Amino acid sequence: MASDTTPACPARHLPQFGITKLLAGLLLTGALTALAVWASNIPWIADLGLGALTLAILLGIVVGNTVYPWLQPRCHAGVQLAKQRLLRLGIILYGFRLTFQQIADVGAAGIIIDALTLGTTFLLACWLGRKVFGIDSQTTMLIGAGSSICGAAAVMATDPILKADSSKVAVAVSTVVVFGTLAIFAYPWLYHLNQHFQWLPFNQQAFGIYIGSTVHEVAQVVAAGHAIGPNAENAAVITKMIRVMMLAPFLLLLSGYLSRRNSNGNQSEKSAITIPWFAVLFIAVAGLNSLNLLPTMVVRQLITLDTWMLAMAMAALGLTTHISAVRQAGVKPILLATLLFIWLVIGGGAINQLVQHVL
Repeated sequence: MASDTTPACPARHLPQFGITKLLAGLLLTGALTALAVWASNIPWIADLGLGALTLAILLGIVVGNTVYPWLQPRCHAGVQLAKQRLLRLGIILYGFRLTFQQIADVGAAGIIIDALTLGTTFLLACWLGRKVFGIDSQTTMLIGAGSSICGAAAVMATDPILKADSSKVAVAVSTVVVFGTLAIFAYPWLYHLNQHFQWLPFNQQAFGIYIGSTVHEVAQVVAAGHAIGPNAENAAVITKMIRVMMLAPFLLLLSGYLSRRNSNGNQSEKSAITIPWFAVLFIAVAGLNSLNLLPTMVVRQLITLDTWMLAMAMAALGLTTHISAVRQAGVKPILLATLLFIWLVIGGGAINQLVQHVL
């Protein structure tokens, strides 16, 4: 009878808390992140605009399609935690990179240019993706978000709302890598070409706003602006930060739209809008950062922590991405991203000129 009342060994209950199951996956994504952060600081890699997030997903894809299938039974839980929970925390902490004062530095023109570029690019992506190429709505919206807002971070932030497969997210991120990298070299070339022929009245600051409102990733914006000059770089980064700040209202609007679309006219379900609270907290953190209440050193440490969280999420995404699934997506997503890139260069330039001429 004593055996009936003998308590079970505590060690046997350890897995129910998920500690050992999570540790292996977190260590794996952490190791890939450490390698990505180290590589992103190598000068020639940094000059290409390849930041820690982009490198993390590339490393994750390599490992995910080679040795990870053997590691997956031990690492799956921790990898999923990094891909979901750490992603949301990373988006929230991303607010420490922004302040509301940055809006005033660029002025109304920068805000209007960013809003028009974001809206037209995303709507164009939805129309081209569905009506012209026949791509599924999730892949279309992910590519549209990455092209119109802030690259891979926007893709990852939009994914929890769409609940897309890893392969679709990877396809969208790959378009950001391809065309964002191309922009690093194309925009300085366009600037110097315009300086020679004087086609459009672009000075360094105006061209910096153009870069910030149309280039995909923050790191790519920095690289393209730096290649032109300090005035272009400063204007580009501030404009880009405003564009990044628009991620939260974009996610709220998208969540509301999807909730109404999925209700199928049922009035009782239309109020059930899924609010992405991480987007609301993202704005709240940006507001807190605008008050300058925290010491600069603390903010820097939080930004470093944020980079690690986002990079671990990207590494986890790469680990769960199968090249065969990406290959099955075909050339249509690349064609969509190509047309969006052309629109950002030409249409974005037209928006910049129009707004600056009117204001």
